[in-house]
Amino acid sequence: MSERRLRILIAKPGLDGHDRGAKVVARALRDAGYEVIYTGLRQTPQQIAAAAVQEDVDAVGLSILSGAHNALLPEVTRLLREQGAEDILVFAGGIIPEQDIPGLKSAGIDEIFLPGTSTKAIVGYLQERFAAVAAS
Repeated sequence: MSERRLRILIAKPGLDGHDRGAKVVARALRDAGYEVIYTGLRQTPQQIAAAAVQEDVDAVGLSILSGAHNALLPEVTRLLREQGAEDILVFAGGIIPEQDIPGLKSAGIDEIFLPGTSTKAIVGYLQERFAAVAAS
């Protein structure tokens, strides 16, 4: 019996209407062997957390360009904790000022990928994180 493929939810929180980067990351993750669920544009934190729990994902990738990252991203992690899903790894990318990264990480975002990050780096990060979780 084969092992279950790891599942990753890719979501676009807020009113941002640009999703090319999210789709590029989703495709790279799929090509790396992950099962990817893309929720589409303009998702609320509540919709994202509910989908993550319902789909029993291992990770959530959030793509945000709107500037609302300090409000929306911590709300996603709060809702996941509230629903008993604090074991879901949450990572993010997009237009996020470097000075905001420490606060987002303290709110439960595991890693932030800034513009120009290669898909290879994102896949490598996830492989390392999932391997570390499996080893513990």
